[in-house]
Amino acid sequence: MTDALPARSRLVAAALRDARIAGEIIVLPDAASTAALAAAALSVEVGAIANSLVFWSDDEPLLVMTSGAHRVDTAALAVRLGRGAIRRATPEQVLAATGQPIGGVAPTGHPAALPTVVDEDLAAFDEIWAAGGTPHTVFPLTFDELVGLTGGTVARVA
Repeated sequence: MTDALPARSRLVAAALRDARIAGEIIVLPDAASTAALAAAALSVEVGAIANSLVFWSDDEPLLVMTSGAHRVDTAALAVRLGRGAIRRATPEQVLAATGQPIGGVAPTGHPAALPTVVDEDLAAFDEIWAAGGTPHTVFPLTFDELVGLTGGTVARVA
């Protein structure tokens, strides 16, 4: 029931409906602001958590959907994408770009579409989980749904 969701999560739920993604946003009793916390709360492998990380590159935000099992190699990713340096966005930049707080950034529901990279390692999982707009909300989807939802470029990010 989307009416019971936080405002930011309702925007994400609407975007999921528009994209015809069946996964429903669930509200967790405790914040799952890290991949390890989300994996523990959902009883899934940490690699099945699709972390939404916002970086800054070439004077614009860059959303990287990465497997919770590893870190983004920003230098290698910049070379792969043909971009200038990729740096972690500040909390203020994240909020401005996504309308969502760090630890709860969803792959969708932002004020405007963001250039997005989707970690190829997420394809190894039949079901992956992403934040739903707050640190207390998550939803399931497939790798193909994530790529379609974000319009992302699939790449190696680690």
